[in-house]
Amino acid sequence: MRNKRRVLIKYGGNAMVDQELQYAIFRQIKVIQENGHQVVMVHGGGPFIQEVLDAAQVKSEFAGGHRITTPEALPFVEMALKGKVNGQLVRISNSIGLPAVGLSGKDGNTAIATRRFHMEENEDGTTSKVDIGRVGDLVKIDTTLPKMLLSGGYFPIFTCIASDSKGDDYNINADMFAGHMAGALDVDDYIVLTDVDGLMRDIQRIDSIVSELFLDQIPGLLNKVIKGGMIPKVESCEIALNNGAGSARILNGTKPEQLSECLLDKKKIGTTITIRNK
Repeated sequence: MRNKRRVLIKYGGNAMVDQELQYAIFRQIKVIQENGHQVVMVHGGGPFIQEVLDAAQVKSEFAGGHRITTPEALPFVEMALKGKVNGQLVRISNSIGLPAVGLSGKDGNTAIATRRFHMEENEDGTTSKVDIGRVGDLVKIDTTLPKMLLSGGYFPIFTCIASDSKGDDYNINADMFAGHMAGALDVDDYIVLTDVDGLMRDIQRIDSIVSELFLDQIPGLLNKVIKGGMIPKVESCEIALNNGAGSARILNGTKPEQLSECLLDKKKIGTTITIRNK
């Protein structure tokens, strides 16, 4: 039985492309760790992937919000995520005295994937299966390696690449990867960083934020309040909660202080999602 609270932070969006914000977020994480929390991070890196693909003159398309990842594109996707983004985050973390270890789902067979197909709705109401290449869904998480690192005082930083049981590699949606990892690790707090203050009924009105939400209320809000880029973030919270996480929260990653405010000061900020009566 562990005696420290465990947190998983899903990192992406504008907070990832601004270096000042990167340092500010990692300083917050250091304070949180020093206050007795075990912290894990999962990150994506869409803008960085696009930069690498453009430089390599590899065509990039999307289907249903998922990047079509051809076998030709996958090595460049992995290069961007592991070589550029993950390496930079580990460097920043270590530079401020927060000992980090950079990982992907392939390390220690931590995450096992299976191929994903996008189901596209046709005008006649039927659906078609669209091949989106080396894009995967997670089917299994082995928490042995991250738990070992956490018990040693390290800060594991995962990027969203994983292999299947045959050893073929896949690009995984970072929100989905984070949700599955949060659930498997039974985290007390799953934090999704985005570039708005939380889920809002009206994106133009800060006072329209949905501060608390139960899991069973989500279906009634889909494509009404929960729409666009917020859909995969809320879906990742559902995955986390249904698989063992204690609570999920959507925070504004451009306001790094919100991390310690919610985790240490227990302020009610952002949108908190829980299972009713939990």
